[in-house]
Amino acid sequence: MNIGKRRRNLRRVRAAQTAIWIVISVLGAVAFGVLALARGETISAAWLLIAAVCTYVIGYRFYSKFIATKVFGLDPRRATPAERLNNGRDFVPTNRWVLFGHHFAAIAGAGPLVGPVLAAQFGYLPGTLWLIIGVVLGGAVQDFTILCCSLRRDGKSLGQMAKEEVNKLTGVTAMFAVLCIMIILLAVLALIVVNALKASPWGLFTIACTIPIALLMGWWMRSWRPGKVGEASAVGAVLLIAALVGGGWVANHPTLGPAFTHSGIALTWMLIAYGFVASVLPVWMLLAPRDYLSTFLKVSTVLILAVSILIILPVLRMPALTTFATVGEGPVFAGKLFPFAFITIACGAISGFHSLVASGTTPKMITREPDARLIGYGGMLMESFVGVMAMIAACTLDPGVYFAMNTSPAALAQASDLLNQAGFVVTPETMQALAAQMGEQTLVARTGGAPSLAVGMAHIFSGLTTALGGGGKSLTALWYHFAIMFEALFILTTIDAGTRVGRFMLQELAGHFWPRLGKTSWYPSVIAASAVIVAGWGYFLYQGVVDPLGGINSLWPLFGISNQLLAAVALCVATTILIKMGRQRYLWITLGPLIWLIIVTMTAGYQKVFSADPKLGFFAHAATLAGSVDPNAARLIFNDRLNAIVALFFMAVVAMLVVTSAREWWLVLSKRKPAVVHETPFVPSSSPI
Repeated sequence: MNIGKRRRNLRRVRAAQTAIWIVISVLGAVAFGVLALARGETISAAWLLIAAVCTYVIGYRFYSKFIATKVFGLDPRRATPAERLNNGRDFVPTNRWVLFGHHFAAIAGAGPLVGPVLAAQFGYLPGTLWLIIGVVLGGAVQDFTILCCSLRRDGKSLGQMAKEEVNKLTGVTAMFAVLCIMIILLAVLALIVVNALKASPWGLFTIACTIPIALLMGWWMRSWRPGKVGEASAVGAVLLIAALVGGGWVANHPTLGPAFTHSGIALTWMLIAYGFVASVLPVWMLLAPRDYLSTFLKVSTVLILAVSILIILPVLRMPALTTFATVGEGPVFAGKLFPFAFITIACGAISGFHSLVASGTTPKMITREPDARLIGYGGMLMESFVGVMAMIAACTLDPGVYFAMNTSPAALAQASDLLNQAGFVVTPETMQALAAQMGEQTLVARTGGAPSLAVGMAHIFSGLTTALGGGGKSLTALWYHFAIMFEALFILTTIDAGTRVGRFMLQELAGHFWPRLGKTSWYPSVIAASAVIVAGWGYFLYQGVVDPLGGINSLWPLFGISNQLLAAVALCVATTILIKMGRQRYLWITLGPLIWLIIVTMTAGYQKVFSADPKLGFFAHAATLAGSVDPNAARLIFNDRLNAIVALFFMAVVAMLVVTSAREWWLVLSKRKPAVVHETPFVPSSSPI
C-alpha cells in the first residue's frame, strides 16, 4: 500500500513538473512571437525580459545538465585540484556561492554593459536574439566546457591545454597571442574605470571601501568564523550599503570631497598598485571576498532593474530593426548587422576572455566537481541577463537622445539625413534639459555606451520610485550617478581577476625557459610575473589617459574581434579534448558555435583591415590621412597600421590553431594517432558528498 502510494505521489510530482516546464516553454515562445511579429506597434520591454528568463531557465535545467552528466560525467566523489593541491593561496576550496560571486564578478566587465548599448544602433531585435540564443548554445557552453577541462587538468590555462592537446608550437604561439590580448583588454577596462571615477569622489569612495570590507569578509570566513558565509555576507552587505550612502556625504564634504577627487593620472597609479596587490595576495584574502561582495551590488541592481521593468512596463522606443542594419553607415560605428552586431555584443553572448577565467582562478577554487555547472554555465547566463537589461535600458530611450549621446558631432552630421528620415531627431533644448535632470553639464557626444546606459537605468529606477510614491523624478540625478558607479564597479572586478589570470599565463610561458618560474605559487615568480603584467597594461592605460586621441583608445575596434577569436581558440581546444575523451557523438556541442564564430570573426577582421570604406577599414582610413596638416595625423596613421597588423596576427594565429586542431581531429578519429587524454588520475575526495 505504501509503495503504491509513493508511486502515485511520484507520478503526480512528475506531472506537475512537466506542466511547469510546458508553461515556461509556451510563455517564452509567446514572448519571442510578440517581439518578432511586431510591425510598428508599441512593444513593452517586459517581453524582452520574459523571453530571456524563460530561455535561460530551460537552457540551464536541461542543456547544462546534459553536458554535466552525459558529456563530462561530473563526479562529486572525485577530488578537485582545490582539495588535492590546497596551498592556501591559489588552490583554495571555496564555498560554491562565494565562488559563483567571484567568477561572475571576474567575467562580467564592460562587455555586457556597453556592447548591447552600442549594438542598439541596429534595433532591439538582432541584439536580443544574439544575447539569448548565443549564450545558451555558445557562451555558456564555452565557459562550462573549458572549466570542466581545466578542472580535470589541475587548473591549467587555456594556452597550456592547447599546447598539450593540440600541438606544442601552436599552443605556445596561442599562449603568447592570448597574453597580448589580455594585456590590451585589461588596459581598456582600466581606462573605462579611470574615466568613470575621474573627478567623482562619490564613486571613488564607495569602490575604495569595498577593499577593506572584502578583507574583513575574507578574515571572517577563513579565520574568525570559518564556514559562516551567511554571517559574512550579511555584514558585507550592510557595510556596502553604508559605503554607498556615505559616498554622497563624502562628495559634499568640504575636506573629504577634494581628498577623493583625483585626476586620471593619479587614478592610473592607484589602479596599477591595486592590480599588483590583488594578484600577489592569497586569493581568499582579497580577490574572492571582494568579487563576492561586488556581486551583491551587481546582481541585486540587475534584479531590481528587472522587477522595475515588470512593474512600470516601459515601452521600447527603438524599432526592432533600424535602417543602419543594412546600410552599414551607422553613426555609432560603421559596419552592417552581419558581422558587426555579433562582434559588438561579445561578452553577453560569448566571450573568449571568459575561457581565461574558467581556466585561471576558478578551477583552482572549486570544492566539488558538480559545482562547475552552476558556476560555469549559470554564471554566463547571469552575464547575458545583464546584457539584456542593458539592451532594454538603451532601447527605452528616445532614439534621438540615444544617437545624440553615442555619436560624435561629425558622425551625427554625416548621418543626419538617415536619422531625419527615420524620425530619430532631438533638439539641443531637449539634450540640455536631460543633462540638467541627470546633474551633468552636457550629455551630447558621451560616446562609449556607459552614459546612455546610466540614463536609461535612471529613467527606469525613477519610474519605479514614482510608481511606489517616492517622488522618483527628484531622484533621477542620484540614480544616474549610482548607475555610473555601478558600471565602474562592474568593470573593476574584472581587472583584478584578469591580472591574476595574466600572471598565471606569464608564469606558464616563463616556465619553458626556467621550470621554477612556472610554479604559480612560488612567491618570487608570483611577484615578478605580477609586476610585468601590471606594467604592461599600466603602460597602455597611461598612454590612453594622457593621449586620448591615440594609445589604447585606437585599439578599441580590435577588442570585439580579438575577444571572439579567443572564444574560437577555446572551442577548438574543447572540441579536441572531447574527441580524445571518446565523446565524438557530442561534438556538435562545441563544433557548432566554433564554425559560427570563425565565419563571423574572420569576416569582421577582413573588413576591418581591407575594406575600402575609410570609416571601416584601417588601411583605408590611414590613406585618407596621408598628407594631412593635422598634427595628430602621423600618430593616427601609425595607430591604424598597428591595428591592421595586430588584427592580422590574431587572425593568423587562430587560423593556424584551427588547421592544426582539424588535423589532430582527423588523425585521432581515423585511428592514425592514439587518443591520449591528459587528465589527472582519479583521486577520491575526502570531503562529504
